[in-house]
Amino acid sequence: ITKAYTTRVGAGPFPTCETGPLGQAMRDAGHEYGATTGRPRDCGWLDLPALRHAARINGLTGLCVTKLDVLAALPEVKVCVDYEDGLKPGVDGFDRARPVLRALPGWGDPARAAALAKARRLEDLPTVARAYLDMISEYTGVEISLVSVGAGREQTILVRDAY
Repeated sequence: ITKAYTTRVGAGPFPTCETGPLGQAMRDAGHEYGATTGRPRDCGWLDLPALRHAARINGLTGLCVTKLDVLAALPEVKVCVDYEDGLKPGVDGFDRARPVLRALPGWGDPARAAALAKARRLEDLPTVARAYLDMISEYTGVEISLVSVGAGREQTILVRDAY
């Protein structure tokens, strides 16, 4: 299970962290505050090398991508595809990693955002949102099994039944 973006509470490496208004917008849209402490979570772009590393070491056969709707207001969505200094997730010095970000068209216009919230099948998603999911799957080598496009139970799209 992964969010469509990355979050963290507390210390540690977070190469794709957005510390300005964009990070705050993600935090607000995703209600990213600790359940017990109320502490705000740091938010940033999806880190594909870290996700691929997690998928490989855990032998994942399917990905559940949640909170795709949090990115709905953004005119551009970025994703980390590598690190400038060649560092790999989980190695010493990773706290110095500088992300290589790829910019993708967002689905931030009102019509696309509304289509995303109403989607009940993968085919109902805006083309740019499907392209984002395809990129995640291709990069990690793991099929997308489930996508959530809102907090409602009916806003969960079962793409592939893993059972």
